[in-house]
Amino acid sequence: MVTSNARYLGYFKDDWCLSCLCQVMIAKKRWSLALLVGAVAITRWVFRSHYLYDLDSVNFALAMTRFDPAVHQPHPPGYFLYIGAGRLLNAVFHDANLALVVLSILASCGAAIVIYEMALEWFNPMAARFAGVLFLLSPLAWFHGTVALTYIVEALFSGLLGFLCWRVYCGNQRSVLPASIILGVSAGVRPSSLLFLAPLFVFSLRKVDTKGRYIGLAALFLTVAAWFVPMVFASGGLKVYFGALLSLWRMVPSKETVFNSSPATSIARACTIVLIYFLCFGAASLAPLGALVRPVRVDPGKKIFTFVWIAPALCFFTFGYLKFVNSGYLLLVCVPACLWLGSWVSGWYEASAWSGPIKLTVIGTCAVANVLFFLASPFYCSYRQVRRFEAQLDGVRTALAQIASPRDTIIIGFDSHFDGFRHAGYYLPDYLTVEYPEAKLKEGPRIFTMHGRDTTLVTELPLASYTRFVVFPLPSGPSYREYLQTVTAQLPSQSLHRVSAGGHEFITGPISDLPLLFPDATAVP
Repeated sequence: MVTSNARYLGYFKDDWCLSCLCQVMIAKKRWSLALLVGAVAITRWVFRSHYLYDLDSVNFALAMTRFDPAVHQPHPPGYFLYIGAGRLLNAVFHDANLALVVLSILASCGAAIVIYEMALEWFNPMAARFAGVLFLLSPLAWFHGTVALTYIVEALFSGLLGFLCWRVYCGNQRSVLPASIILGVSAGVRPSSLLFLAPLFVFSLRKVDTKGRYIGLAALFLTVAAWFVPMVFASGGLKVYFGALLSLWRMVPSKETVFNSSPATSIARACTIVLIYFLCFGAASLAPLGALVRPVRVDPGKKIFTFVWIAPALCFFTFGYLKFVNSGYLLLVCVPACLWLGSWVSGWYEASAWSGPIKLTVIGTCAVANVLFFLASPFYCSYRQVRRFEAQLDGVRTALAQIASPRDTIIIGFDSHFDGFRHAGYYLPDYLTVEYPEAKLKEGPRIFTMHGRDTTLVTELPLASYTRFVVFPLPSGPSYREYLQTVTAQLPSQSLHRVSAGGHEFITGPISDLPLLFPDATAVP
C-alpha cells in the first residue's frame, strides 16, 4: 500500500512538474512575442512619417475623400479595401497620413506575430526569436511600417496566407475557408496579391478532398466579388475602371516587360532584386552563411512550399516590371525570407565554436549596423531621407505661398514620386496645379489638374484669370536638374525668371508661354 501510494505520488509529482514546465514555456513564449510586438510598434511609431511621403501615398489620401481610379484617386487597380480601412482610421485621427501610417504600424505588428508563430512551428523557439528580430530591424520593413503605403499590409496578408496554406498543405482542411477569405481580402488591399499568392493557395489544396476544394474556391470567389463589385460601381462601371487600368499599364509597366525589352533589362531587374534583398535585411543578409556552419535539416516539403510561395513574385519582378523606388514590392516575400534567415542564424548560434560573448558581440554589431542603415543611409527608404524630404516639402510650400498668389498663378508639377504634381496639389490646395507632361491615355492626350485636393482630367489648359505660372521644385540631384533643364528649354529663355525664397529657387513665366509645354492641349482664354 505504501509502495502504491508512493508510486501515485511520484506520478502526481511528474505530472505537476510537466504542467509547470509547460506553463513556464507558454509564459516565456508570450513574453517573447509581447516584447517583439511592442518593439515593432514603438520603433515604427517613433520614426513615423508626418507627410505623405510618396506619390502613391497622396493618391491613397485623395481616394479617402473621393474614390475615382480614372483620375488616380487612387491609381488603378484601386486598392479598394486598403482605402476603406484608411477611411475607418481617418474617422478617428482626422489626418489621412496618420491614419494610413497607423495602418502600416498595425500591419507591421501583425506580420511580426505571424513570423514568430510560423518560425516556431517550422523550426524552434530560438529560430522564432531570431526571425522576429530580423523583421524588427529590417531597414526596408521598418521604413514601410512608418509611411502611408500598402506594401507592409500586403506582407502581413502574405504571411497569414502562408501560415494557413501550410496547415492546409499538412492536411488541416478546417484552414481552407479562412485561407480563401484571407486571399480574397488581400486582393482587395493589393490586387496583385491574387496573381502572386494564388499559386500557393492552389498548391496547398492538393491534399484536400474535392468538396473542400470547391468550398475554398467558392469562398475565394465570393470574397473577391464582395469588394470588386462595389469598387467597379464606385469607379463608374466596368468600362471606366478597366479603361483606366489599361491606360496606366500602357503608360508605365508594359514598356519594359520581357516581351518588348532586351534580356539585359531582365538581368538588371534580377540584380535590383539582389540589391533590394540587402536593402531589406542589411547586415542580416549574410545569415545564409550560418547554414554553412550547421546545415538546417528540415522537411523537404517546407522547401517546396517556400519555393511555391516566392517564385511567382520573383519571376514577375524579374521578367515583368520592377523599379528600385518600388522596393516595397519585395516585402511580399519578406515573411518566408525571415523564417529561413532566422533558422540559419539560430543554427549558427547553436553550432558555432565561438564563445558566447563573441557571438553576442557579432549579433549586437549587426543590429547596430541595421539601425544605422535605416537612420542614415542615402537610400530613399531611410529615416534621414524621409526627414529631408519633409523639410524640403514644408520649406517649398511656405516659400511658394510668399512669392505667388493662388488668384493669378498656376503651379506646374511633374510626374515624380517625390515633390511632384501630387504633393504640390495636395499641400497647396488653394492653387490650380497642372501636371507635366500630358498623359497619353486611350481616349487621347489628357492633362491631370488638381484644385482643392481633388483631381480632374482635362483636354484644355484652364488659363482664364491666370497671369503666370511657377514650377514646383523637384528634389535636388543631377538627374532632376537635367530633367528640369529639358523642360525649360521648351520655353523662351528671355521670359523665364528665377526667384529665390526660403532657400529654394523657383522658375516662373508668363501664362502665355504655358501652351508650349502642352502642344496637344487647347488653351482656354
